[in-house]
Amino acid sequence: MSSTGPPVLPISTVQSTESQPPISVSAFRAFLSRLNDSFRNGISQRRPWPELTDRSAFSKPESFSEATLRIRKNYSYFRVNYLMVIGFTLAFSLLSHPFSLLLLLGLLFSWVFMYLFRPANQPLVIFGRTFSDRETLGILIILSVFVIFLTSVGSLLISAIMVGFGLVCAHGAFRAPEDLFLDEQEPANTGFLSFLGGAATNAAAAAVPAVSATRI
Repeated sequence: MSSTGPPVLPISTVQSTESQPPISVSAFRAFLSRLNDSFRNGISQRRPWPELTDRSAFSKPESFSEATLRIRKNYSYFRVNYLMVIGFTLAFSLLSHPFSLLLLLGLLFSWVFMYLFRPANQPLVIFGRTFSDRETLGILIILSVFVIFLTSVGSLLISAIMVGFGLVCAHGAFRAPEDLFLDEQEPANTGFLSFLGGAATNAAAAAVPAVSATRI
């Protein structure tokens, strides 16, 4: 009498269905964290606003060369405040034009979530068609050109920056810098956007490894 073993039940290996956070989320958070740190570090270097608006320190420059020298000295001292004035002017212009603000935010989020921090294992699919990274980059570039140059967004940004720049130059020309304690080691002819460029460079340097991780 032959003995038969128990029937062998088919066993299927069930993979863990726990959802893992995508790489893009951690990369985006790291980018925001470094950008926030750079912004806080820059804000901590601003001068007191009452010192910027001290009415007793305003006087008319005697010549154009003196006005230029004043602008250079005041910029070296009030650099962060001047950038904040331009930023406030730009923000006010965008808030007063909600449609342009929505277009600009939509363009920004398109770059962030469709290209910069999109994981490489999740291709972009629109209306059932899969787009490669090169095609996605081309679409975003064309979209950026359209939004900035063929709508009111570009003219709004340029006009707001020019207004802010005009306010900064007017303040720098009429604000006498004799009472300011300027550091002689710091060059007075530093580029106007050097501080902003430094913060952007730090944030971009933090984003490059994170973005590279999403593309591996």
